[in-house]
Amino acid sequence: MAHSLVNYDDVDPVGGGLHFLRDSLDCSNLGVSVLDVEAGWSGKAHDHADDGEEEVYVLVEGEATATVEGEAVSMSAGDALRVDPAATRRIDAETDSLFVVAGAP
Repeated sequence: MAHSLVNYDDVDPVGGGLHFLRDSLDCSNLGVSVLDVEAGWSGKAHDHADDGEEEVYVLVEGEATATVEGEAVSMSAGDALRVDPAATRRIDAETDSLFVVAGAP
């Protein structure tokens, strides 16, 4: 088949409101996730140094702060943030927020 389609509501969330779509879309080289969280949610600080995955966080709705290598980056709806694989990052939602996260090695 030349395409795949999935609604993130049909994918069981992990870690709160994080929906990994890679397996459902049958993507081997591109990770796509939806992060749908309530105000006050905080993610786990992490990096992708081991797998070399560069990530782009697109904030579709809401307001959030991404902390990248200790630097606070304020995000508003419509913002996109690229993060190097080895950089430690954490997301904190100030309001109900919806992100699309794409990552690739």
